[in-house]
Amino acid sequence: MQMNQNENRAILRGVVEETPSFSHKVHGIDFYRFPLCVPRLSGREDRLNIMLPQPLLDSCPLSPGLFVEVLGEVRSFNNRSGSGSRLVITLYAKTLSPSEEEPCNQVFLNGVLCKKPILRRTPLGRDICDLLLAVNRKYRRADYLPCIAWGSLAAFCSQLEVGDPIRLEGRLQSRVYTKSTGEDSIERTAFELSIMSLAIPAEDAD
Repeated sequence: MQMNQNENRAILRGVVEETPSFSHKVHGIDFYRFPLCVPRLSGREDRLNIMLPQPLLDSCPLSPGLFVEVLGEVRSFNNRSGSGSRLVITLYAKTLSPSEEEPCNQVFLNGVLCKKPILRRTPLGRDICDLLLAVNRKYRRADYLPCIAWGSLAAFCSQLEVGDPIRLEGRLQSRVYTKSTGEDSIERTAFELSIMSLAIPAEDAD
């Protein structure tokens, strides 16, 4: 079966944490952003960046505390401001609506591995593998999305090569860490896709 290299879709259901604020304007359309809190089964929460155009916000006004469902695509762009993470990950919303269903955090991607996987081990002895996936957009653009795999899946991912096409399902998550800046330290948030399952096209399998 031929893989659709352009697949990039996400389903998030969670709580609006802040009133949307203006982000930028493109082709005469205003874009806004807001943080969405999606609970995990462990009780922790992922605080994820949502970007949406003015018409979508007009059709579904948002206020803090509202539980919503967002369908869209995971996007990346380089932060050139000099503050915060260099690679900024957001979810570009295509549909938005209030919801009464259970919380959800599902992402489905087809893309190409564009950096050699890095296998490492946590202080508790668990294997973890870092990957960078390029997912094509239309008009010859691509999103570069950091992904992580754990355990036996991490060992499998570490054997992949740059240029390998892969299909995966996972969860978009936020992770707070502390970065040292000389005498001081600052708290930052990283965003990555935690891989739940992964496959490669049958014609590329051993």
